[in-house]
Amino acid sequence: MLIILNLALPVVAGLVYFAMAYEIKKSNRGRTLIMGELTIKGTFYAYVALGLWLLSRPLQNIIGPHPSPLAVNCVRQFLMIALFAPSLLVAIFNWTSEDKKVPKIVQAAVFIVAAFMGLIFVLINIAAVDGSKIIAQNSFITLYDAQWFMEGPRRLELVLIHLFVQGISPVGFCLFAAGIVRHKRHNYPPDSIYNMMTKKWYFLEVSLIIFACSMVVAGFAALVTGYGTYLWVIYFAGAIVAGFFDMKGIKLPPRIEKARA
Repeated sequence: MLIILNLALPVVAGLVYFAMAYEIKKSNRGRTLIMGELTIKGTFYAYVALGLWLLSRPLQNIIGPHPSPLAVNCVRQFLMIALFAPSLLVAIFNWTSEDKKVPKIVQAAVFIVAAFMGLIFVLINIAAVDGSKIIAQNSFITLYDAQWFMEGPRRLELVLIHLFVQGISPVGFCLFAAGIVRHKRHNYPPDSIYNMMTKKWYFLEVSLIIFACSMVVAGFAALVTGYGTYLWVIYFAGAIVAGFFDMKGIKLPPRIEKARA
């Protein structure tokens, strides 16, 4: 059962976001006109990055003992922190702006901050992870995962920096994006011809909050329990739920003709 959980849940979660990336990629001219080309590209790259982050977790487990799980985890987390979160934030900046243009300096600043956070995360990971443990096995396969502080005392300062980094990206970026969407939704002209945009933004806002909150809950649990083995299930499940809300918003047309009396 544990082997199925470790291998199946990440695959399901990853496929959800690849499906969303596909939906964005096949955008027609109307959707591009409404959302803007930068929004389409940014959202596509964000969903691909998150899909890879989710889908590649089994590789982290099956590749073997330390230091292999650590190496894969560092690549995965950098992908999420430095590519997914800033791509999505820039895309939403662009989508909600009046002229569908985000200054290059703003885009660069977002990605620089995210890359810096990703680098710090990797360095903290390398400093804290000093071994691996078997999390599931049978006669065919053995799954390993990176383990913090196996050979030394628990260093609270590393845990706090680790959580602070993720509090900025992806959690902070996602909550900031949700706030932008919420503001746009509440200030959208009620007489616009695109009468379903507020609902589309509602589903996007909910999905961002769900994903961010799942990361916060997992982070709090990590602080309390000292990084339990299956804390990742919290934000993977959160990612799946968030993905379905987001997909509902993507599928929703921007306009529905009202019946005439």
